[in-house]
Amino acid sequence: MPESTIAFVNTVLVPAGLMAIMFSLGLTLALRDFMKLAEHPRPVLAGLTGHFLCLPLLGLAIAWLFRLPPEMATGLFILSVCPAGVTSNAVTFAARGNVALAVILTTLTSIITVITTPILIGWALDHYFGMAANAPVISVPKTIKQLVMMTVLPIACGMIVRRLQAAWADRLVNWLRPTSLVILVAVILFSLLVSADLVLKNLIHAGPAAWVLNVSAMASGLLIARLFGLGRADSMTIGIEVGVQNATMATFLALSILNSWELAITPTIYGCIMIVNAGLMVRILKSRWRKLPQE
Repeated sequence: MPESTIAFVNTVLVPAGLMAIMFSLGLTLALRDFMKLAEHPRPVLAGLTGHFLCLPLLGLAIAWLFRLPPEMATGLFILSVCPAGVTSNAVTFAARGNVALAVILTTLTSIITVITTPILIGWALDHYFGMAANAPVISVPKTIKQLVMMTVLPIACGMIVRRLQAAWADRLVNWLRPTSLVILVAVILFSLLVSADLVLKNLIHAGPAAWVLNVSAMASGLLIARLFGLGRADSMTIGIEVGVQNATMATFLALSILNSWELAITPTIYGCIMIVNAGLMVRILKSRWRKLPQE
């Protein structure tokens, strides 16, 4: 595949797709949704705890446990510090979880990680590569600016459209809602196509680590939800939100910001695994809950 085509996809199509996803997320939000957080903060605090405390620690621990080389370890960590994916909202909807909670968590993590993700990636590059000559380099201010353009502004624009034209926003979001899944699949397929030899060569090494991270993330979300005393629907939602990451953004950061196919290996594999595992988790939970008394 020509280098110009690869560059166009990574620098134009993928960012445009991410902006469309964030815009569609904003179309479902109103300021009153954030005001409700003060009334029922526990579910949101549980989700943020899982996302910002457990996930990065799991990423570090699993990279160490599997003795991943610097590129794979950094890719796994990048995935763990990215925001929750809008795909998680679709999974929550299909599982009949708390969609409003899922949307709020995805929005908050998308906004907060604009600052935290570039800083933590910079730390990870120093941690895993040290002073190596081949170490990727990240400009934290430039990356923050790019993420603001790709996440915060589209979300704000979507909220403005909803404020001015609620009925039109509802129609538009029904058309845009499948976008997240389509873009996720397209980015993963593109990454697999371009770097098939690299992914297959490292699948045995990186695959188990990505699988363990995903399962551990979902299990941690469920455990945290239980510690916070949440109900079944909220618990399942937290499990999905913590486990279904924005693999599209992780791949974009690896390919477009850090210009490294090696860093994209684990996010690409994770993106394939997380949807399957989330579906299995939902089936297992529902099967178990059917045998228990109703809440």
